[in-house]
Amino acid sequence: MNSIVEKIIESGIVAVIRVDSPARAIEVCRACKEGGIVAIEVTFSVPRAVEVISQLSKELGDEILLGAGTVLDPYTAKIAIEAGARYIVAPNLSEETALLCNKHRIPYIPGALTPTEIVKALEVGCELIKLFPASAVGPSYIKAIHGPLPQAKLMPTGGVELENVKEWIKAGAAAVGVGGGLTKGSKEEITDRARRFVELIKQARSEIAGR
Repeated sequence: MNSIVEKIIESGIVAVIRVDSPARAIEVCRACKEGGIVAIEVTFSVPRAVEVISQLSKELGDEILLGAGTVLDPYTAKIAIEAGARYIVAPNLSEETALLCNKHRIPYIPGALTPTEIVKALEVGCELIKLFPASAVGPSYIKAIHGPLPQAKLMPTGGVELENVKEWIKAGAAAVGVGGGLTKGSKEEITDRARRFVELIKQARSEIAGR
């Protein structure tokens, strides 16, 4: 398994940064890092996302796992990789983007929901798959998918909150992606929320191990 994917799974959470200004994106990224979240995804819906990725790569590149999100095509993936993104996340599955990422040995984490989409993601070499939108199905869906597809490592994104993150982990999520449930409010509130997410994921994994 790719070492970046291993580290994302080990950390258990990817902070999804989807805000309305470059300055706010950098502030939120720093707050998440201070709260103990190491995997941070800057989405291409952030204005001047490439500049944000480049700045964060230079400033925090050795301290965080920096990825690019909302990457819909190989052209955008290449720009993100050149700016310093170490993994690529999408709401959809693009085989062309998968090929580009494979060529650069960069993990591609596509969005998938149905068994057909999940199998296709496995076929093109995706080691971690974003279950999106997770709010449409709920934690029990992971258990259902793992019946026929136990090898699929799923990262539910969309609707993951402090109140349900343990449920997702206990249902079999390899990690979770969290956006609005983490990144709203002041820097201090985000840092505190990040710490709580990290702690709840540790608790859930500890409870699974103790069964």
